[in-house]
Amino acid sequence: MISTILPEWLKAIVLPSENTSISASIVLVFLVMFSGILIGKIKIKKISLGISGVVFAGIFLGHLGYRLHEDTYEFLRDFGLILFVYAIGMQVGPSFFSRLKNDGVLYNGLAIGTVLGGGICTLLLFYTTHTGMDNLVGIMSGAVTNTPGLGAAKSALHDLNKSLPNMVFNDPTNAYAITYPFGIIGIILVMILAGKILKINTQEEIEAFQKQIKAKHPAPESAKCRVTQAAYFGQSIHTFLESNKLNLIVSRIKNAGSTQVESPSDEYVFKERDVLMFVGLPADLEKAISLLGYRSSDTFIESETMTRSKTFIVSKGSAIQKTLAQLNLENQYHIKVTRIYRSGLELLAQPDLVLHYGDRMRVVGSEKDLAHIEKLLGNSEKKLQEPQLLSIFLGIVLGVLVGSIPLALPGLSVPVKLGMAAGPLLIAIIISRFGGIKSLHSFLQQSALLFMKDFGICLFFAAIGIHAGESFYETFITYHGWVWVGYGLFITIIPILLMILVARKVFKLNFMPLLGLIAGSYTDPAALDFSTTYYKSDLPLQAYATVYPLVTIVRIILAQLLILYFAI
Repeated sequence: MISTILPEWLKAIVLPSENTSISASIVLVFLVMFSGILIGKIKIKKISLGISGVVFAGIFLGHLGYRLHEDTYEFLRDFGLILFVYAIGMQVGPSFFSRLKNDGVLYNGLAIGTVLGGGICTLLLFYTTHTGMDNLVGIMSGAVTNTPGLGAAKSALHDLNKSLPNMVFNDPTNAYAITYPFGIIGIILVMILAGKILKINTQEEIEAFQKQIKAKHPAPESAKCRVTQAAYFGQSIHTFLESNKLNLIVSRIKNAGSTQVESPSDEYVFKERDVLMFVGLPADLEKAISLLGYRSSDTFIESETMTRSKTFIVSKGSAIQKTLAQLNLENQYHIKVTRIYRSGLELLAQPDLVLHYGDRMRVVGSEKDLAHIEKLLGNSEKKLQEPQLLSIFLGIVLGVLVGSIPLALPGLSVPVKLGMAAGPLLIAIIISRFGGIKSLHSFLQQSALLFMKDFGICLFFAAIGIHAGESFYETFITYHGWVWVGYGLFITIIPILLMILVARKVFKLNFMPLLGLIAGSYTDPAALDFSTTYYKSDLPLQAYATVYPLVTIVRIILAQLLILYFAI
């Protein structure tokens, strides 16, 4: 009926077709994203799918006959995934390596255990149900929402077909298409139920995890000290800090009986009853105060009359990718740099600290000297609003190249690759950690990162949803879909439950990183997006990024091993 009243040009765009035009593909993808986000906003008992709703909107329209050309599908799927993981890498990069030292072994150990648990569940189904391993690997890949593993399995089957031309293998894509949507649902349901069963108080978990982070990575603090120990009278600041191995900054000093506050050089010598303003980590502050005298309650030292403290934005090219020692601000302008604020981190101003574009520098000094510093650093909020496209484009190019490098492993006929997800993720982490590539800085506003992340995942979901919907119903009927769904949920749920049990009971792991581990172990961006939205915290991102690269490699290897050893 509708087709009779629509003009031909509109029919070509809005009605299902096997040969979809470019304009029709664009309309279809954005319609799926629009309707999927609307579906995601529907709440049932305070639970909603969020952006994951795009997958199911895509499946529905794919079932109705809407199609994407194979090349268009693969481009949108990979491009969306690249944008998503690149944004995550940029977000977590500045603190990634420091936290990897503390938690990386535990996180990756739990994640790899979960991957192997999925492999064991697959083998149990192989021996008890006599389902072919070609189909089971497809079921497993969908159940753990791992597309690279599916690709690796198909490559392994292709190689087996070459060496064993008389063997007939099933395409694991059919099983993958059936179990993938239920894999997403299963992981999300486990996240919700785990929170309910463990009686998680989200705010308490967030606060507890932030305390853990602060204990492992304490932020600089300030403290006032009255100098009363005669042994240090006449000793310079530099000598005192060096001899006692203290990593502190003296930002202000006031002589006894005076109201004049100065920003001292390192050659200043202590006088009896001086009041000092120290900036540093808590342990060093306590040690310095106990050596010199006692904590002071003097309020004059905080006066902004002669010596002021101000925060400047590093936005000038001449100051970027240089250490504080190279800039030599303290000797040139008689000021003290006390802190650097970067991507949510508060760093003590060390001489070897390299400045990144967008850093915010806390400086103490006179009004005149601070004016010189402002000119030197740029301090332009407006410049920060400009998108840094060059570093994004180059970073994605490098990420795709790294993800495409074949890694030959003993015993495997097919080389392993990091793929379109792990490669860009690794490069984004490295680039954001070091502030860019040479003169190309990597700073992005939080709003730009969020847009990049959400737009990328929407493209990814729309592509895989439409593609899965093409044959979802027919495959479901032909292959007794509910049986495969049951197998898939078994592979999805059992390893997660075991990981949650071990992580909470044995390692006392906080629930926020545990959510990131669940999503990362299953390389599931939908679960990650859901966890950050449902539990209203970005804390799971760090754990997700920590385990994602290694999990991707292990899942690729596992899929190939299962095919090579059990599909014949």
